[in-house]
Amino acid sequence: MENKVTKDLTQGSPTKLILFFSIPILIGNIFQQLYSMVDTIIVGQCINTQALAAVGTTGPMSFLIIGFVTGLTGGFAVMIAQRFGAKDEKGVKNSAATILILCIITTIIMTFIAVLTTYPLLRLIHTPDDIIKQAYDYIVVIYWGIGTTVLYNILACILRALGDSKTPLYFLIISSFLNIGLDFLFILGFSMEVAGAAWATVISQGTSGILCLIYTLKKYPILHLKRKDFRWNKQFAWKHMAIGLPMAFQFSITAIGVIILQGALNLFGTEKIAAYTAASKVEQLVTQPAGTFGVTMANYAGQNLGAARLDRIKEGVKKCTLISLCFSVAAALVLIFAGRELAGLFIPKGTEQTAAVLDAAQTYFNICCLFFPFLFLIFVYRNVLQGVGKSFMPLMAGIFELVSRVIVSFTLPKKIGYRGICLASPIAWTAAVIPLMIAYFIILRRMVKECQLPIT
Repeated sequence: MENKVTKDLTQGSPTKLILFFSIPILIGNIFQQLYSMVDTIIVGQCINTQALAAVGTTGPMSFLIIGFVTGLTGGFAVMIAQRFGAKDEKGVKNSAATILILCIITTIIMTFIAVLTTYPLLRLIHTPDDIIKQAYDYIVVIYWGIGTTVLYNILACILRALGDSKTPLYFLIISSFLNIGLDFLFILGFSMEVAGAAWATVISQGTSGILCLIYTLKKYPILHLKRKDFRWNKQFAWKHMAIGLPMAFQFSITAIGVIILQGALNLFGTEKIAAYTAASKVEQLVTQPAGTFGVTMANYAGQNLGAARLDRIKEGVKKCTLISLCFSVAAALVLIFAGRELAGLFIPKGTEQTAAVLDAAQTYFNICCLFFPFLFLIFVYRNVLQGVGKSFMPLMAGIFELVSRVIVSFTLPKKIGYRGICLASPIAWTAAVIPLMIAYFIILRRMVKECQLPIT
């Protein structure tokens, strides 16, 4: 069943497999983050600080939907990874067909709900009056483009489940450069302001999805589906949902906590919102390896579970933990020594607000970077559990994050001001990583003992 474009993760050195599988994903994630950053940089530098704050205040709202899509599609693809590891070609085809149907249904539902609730949610999180119109203009376009996000993410997840982490990268690079060009065209050429940045993102994402689809249909015979593959099986569809929904809700639960935190941040005014926006973008860039190793471990664990190689899963987790800790230290050092300069890319120069905004951004860096090891380990253990079909504890970890952020949002900012906002994520990471690690060791020990292989 394997061909030259797929990759069997059940054979060979776990360390080499993890690193080489991760590199294309990391490059792709960086490019994806870069074109998101370009949107924000152009908005901040070419429009004004208010526009930067407007885009920033919608970040958690975007994460609520995009995170749900990421979790859902990643969960769906776990089934394909397990069947590919088990050398079950028919199962791969049936799974791909089921996923296609489920993605169409969820896209329609999510788009309708998201667009309908956009403005009320902006009001609910205390979006300042001077930026609420721009915030709405930006996020409503992103919501109308949910289908493009689903298209690219599900195809990328399926290809990675088959061991191909390079193909999604190539088309993502193309769309990244397209996004930059469209940003300048729409914002500077057509004076579309923040809506132009949103349209550039949606069009670029759709382009990468369509290119990925064309390539997949040409190069992957295992994904050439026929009518018989689309026979609806409720139990089989539920198996996908049973993995996908907890992963999706885990992202969304985290996003709800971030939205509540954003509401607390918005009370500090446009200056602090702009600082937090710039700092968050930089933080997301330097911590891309965390998410990358998470995606890698979900596919690695899924394939090895299908091949009944629990020993390889344990070894892979040990190696990936060490690698992740090294990267977390490197990311922290970048923010300590270069964070202010990187945040400055987003902030208009020479204004009265510039110095204060940069000071607030560096405060965020100084606090968050100390807890990066916890953040990186969350992705390793959460995604391994999801890869072996154990989604309950990752979902509970998301709830722990939510509760932590809510408690912080309603307490610390009142006592210590903006620093209380900066402490919210580190406290949430700490609350999530401990139960995840405990759950991993208990569950894998139990699976080894009972030889539980849930891929029937």
